[in-house]
Amino acid sequence: MPDGLKYESMPRPSTVAALICGVLALVASSASRAISAGHVDFIRRLVAAAVDRTHHVVRYDPAYVRMAYPGGDVPSDTGVCTDEIIRSYRAVGVDLQKEVHEDMAKNFSAYARRWRWLSGKPDPNIDHRRVPNLMVFFERKGETLPITSKAEDYRPGDLVTWNLGGNVPHIGIVVDRKAPNGRYLIVHNIGRGPQMEDALFNWKVTGHFRYYGPRV
Repeated sequence: MPDGLKYESMPRPSTVAALICGVLALVASSASRAISAGHVDFIRRLVAAAVDRTHHVVRYDPAYVRMAYPGGDVPSDTGVCTDEIIRSYRAVGVDLQKEVHEDMAKNFSAYARRWRWLSGKPDPNIDHRRVPNLMVFFERKGETLPITSKAEDYRPGDLVTWNLGGNVPHIGIVVDRKAPNGRYLIVHNIGRGPQMEDALFNWKVTGHFRYYGPRV
């Protein structure tokens, strides 16, 4: 080596490999959440519909109700957590009653293992109103996103499920309004009608999904 020049050692191959893996992981993570312009508009409308639900007075009532199909609903002044998701999607033209029933009719065994009270055959009156069924449906027909403890990983339009304790399931949707701490709020109905609250990490998160409606 000529005098006056300092030799700087090259990074070890293992270090270079680790850096490359880290960069690729970041790129993959970003790509996985990239959405088209059409999907951006869909999420904007879905979130607006969810926020609008908080202006409705709803009495929490989990009773089984026979309803029309498709497009059926329980009385507008009653409902449970799943009904807020169903009504938000219906406001943007997606009928979860129909979509869930059609998938269950074709793939019933994929659902039966997840729900101990599941009837012996698909039932369009109630199946779409059960959180475990929606979880399976969103896994099959939507995007399953990572469950993390980082609030920034949960974005407007994301669907989140929880275990309230004792294996009691719950579901809500992330909206574009924020709490003072910067965390996105959740629209859900846990017994007081549709509310918009800073509730993301109030219970154990069991599912994290995104669903843009049926593929065409």
